[in-house]
Amino acid sequence: MDRSKKTGFADRLSAAADARKALLERAARGRSAADSPAAIERRMAREAVSAAREARIAERKAEKLAAAACQAAALAAAQAAEAAALAAAQGAEAAAREAALKAEQEARDKEFAERMEREAILEAERQAARDARYAARKARKRKGR
Repeated sequence: MDRSKKTGFADRLSAAADARKALLERAARGRSAADSPAAIERRMAREAVSAAREARIAERKAEKLAAAACQAAALAAAQAAEAAALAAAQGAEAAAREAALKAEQEARDKEFAERMEREAILEAERQAARDARYAARKARKRKGR
């Protein structure tokens, strides 16, 4: 490894400050990339695709239940067909309700993750400010000697 010729305390302090600054800049870039209109648009597109997929699955389940209801109607009678149609409607309703609950849970999870990310960034900023205050205090003490 190539050792730097900067070995003084002030040099090490400035190197640490530069490293903290780079870390904060990287976090800010990540946050701005996540909040960019393109990222939001991609997220919304993924959510729309997911909702459409859930709707198609619910529709297929309803179709399967309806097909089963038609067979039962052909074999049993009109009364059996009514009961099967009601079951199909309830199954589709239950599947739709389940999909809505799942989408709501995913939205809550996403909001929680974003909140945790914001808190982590704020904590890093607070830490950097605290470190700067400590460094300034040490510099004042050294200057006073």
